[in-house]
Amino acid sequence: MGTGGGEYLLSLKHPYANTCATEAYPPNYELCNKKLVPLGIDVRQVFDDAAIPFEASKFDVILNRHESYNVYEVYRLLKPGGLFITQQVGGLNNKKLGHFILDDFKEIVDSEHNLKKNSALFVSQCFTIIKADEFFPKLKFLDIGALVYFAKIIEWEFPGFSVESSFEKLCKLQADLERQGYIESMEHRFLIVAQKPIN
Repeated sequence: MGTGGGEYLLSLKHPYANTCATEAYPPNYELCNKKLVPLGIDVRQVFDDAAIPFEASKFDVILNRHESYNVYEVYRLLKPGGLFITQQVGGLNNKKLGHFILDDFKEIVDSEHNLKKNSALFVSQCFTIIKADEFFPKLKFLDIGALVYFAKIIEWEFPGFSVESSFEKLCKLQADLERQGYIESMEHRFLIVAQKPIN
């Protein structure tokens, strides 16, 4: 799910005829059509997590890295005993930094997008949780320019960011950097491996 340009998918070296991929972002979808389809990989463009165009009980394993999903659709797509493996960017990812930099910060990802809530969704659909873990790594910026670059390219986490509109906040962060040698932000990741019931 959400294979991007397909680089990670190809690194798995799974038999191409038994591999399918979904992607929404048009440039990545076009890239996958050029790179993956000629190898025999079935690639579908998907915009709705609740309507993935594959038949029911098709997959032994579904991999999902940083892509949204619908737990009911995952259940439909997996064979009995099949595994869903996902790593997600949690709802607290860089949120404190975003609130500081942007006066009108708008949360795009729900703060409750976390291990506990997502695990409960799977359990409610009778999945067995095989593995679950959550991590809050620290991200350190040693240069204010690096932070500006980061905020510009990850626009979904810092919506509407510009140096001009955030200049005073950036000056305060620069003073913090000079005092302690870095600016710190908290990231948020969680992992779930869930198994569909056999019966």
